[in-house]
Amino acid sequence: MKQFAIILLVSLTVFSCQSKSEDTKKQFFLPPATTYNYVEIDSVKLFYREAGDKSKPTIVLLHGYPSSSHSYRNLIPMLATHYHVIAPDNLGSGYSTHLDPATTTYTFEFLADYTEKLINTLQIKNYVMYMQDFGAPVGYRMMMKNPKRIEALIVQNANAYLDGLTPKRHDFFRTAQTDTSQVKYDFLYSLTGEDAIINKQYLFDLDSTNINIQSPDAWTHDLVFLRSKKDREIQVQLFQDYNTNLIRYPKWQKMLRETQPKTLIAWGRKDLKFNYKGAEAYLRDLPNAELHLLDAGHFAAEEKTRSIAKLILKFLSKNEI
Repeated sequence: MKQFAIILLVSLTVFSCQSKSEDTKKQFFLPPATTYNYVEIDSVKLFYREAGDKSKPTIVLLHGYPSSSHSYRNLIPMLATHYHVIAPDNLGSGYSTHLDPATTTYTFEFLADYTEKLINTLQIKNYVMYMQDFGAPVGYRMMMKNPKRIEALIVQNANAYLDGLTPKRHDFFRTAQTDTSQVKYDFLYSLTGEDAIINKQYLFDLDSTNINIQSPDAWTHDLVFLRSKKDREIQVQLFQDYNTNLIRYPKWQKMLRETQPKTLIAWGRKDLKFNYKGAEAYLRDLPNAELHLLDAGHFAAEEKTRSIAKLILKFLSKNEI
């Protein structure tokens, strides 16, 4: 009986230690809290989400159309377990100030200038840059000014090659800039409406295999910031300016060839707007880039959050960042 009691006591002690060890591990892997912040620059407020230890390398997440930093709400905590993460809202998008487009002309140069001012204000010297959709023309403009600030690139359905555009899509961007008729304006304006945001953006390239993965929270949040005529006109102006990005593609490609940044390309293969040939085209200039074509559409970070987080963490660790 005494021997049995000793064995039982040892077993309970081991079990207790194991339980405490497991509890400790669970607590250790809990992601840090995300904070929601504003910085005032030049009399406007820029909103950004932030998480993670500031002493660790910084990842800056640049969002696309028609979204905001909200599109990274699930990705941020996954990355923040190992990195300092910043996700800003473009000026004119999300919670950042929406200046009146009647008195302010919105261009990608304008957005890039303010995003860079935000990063400088936060005293972030070097960073990993994640780009999706509109994030590419913002990010590459920033990178052109000082490529050495970028420790690595993460390219997610962020086009920089004509290969990624069908002739029809290429013509859409060209005529958005050159056709100043009321008919063209009305068409561009219609693309900022509720039906277009839901069905021609978020649900456009989904099918029965992934339709239930896309959260309606995404378009519900976006549409809150596209309620007024002025809010929608901001996005129309950016459509009208988008062809300036295509014109700059050769300069961006030259920069990539010359600087050879460490690059991860995680691209939704089902994307019908920026197709996967645009992802493969990067390899012409960045032969050492890591390319992954995911079973997802344009908003791959919404559909494949865990997969993208794993790819990023593995890639950055391998490159000692």
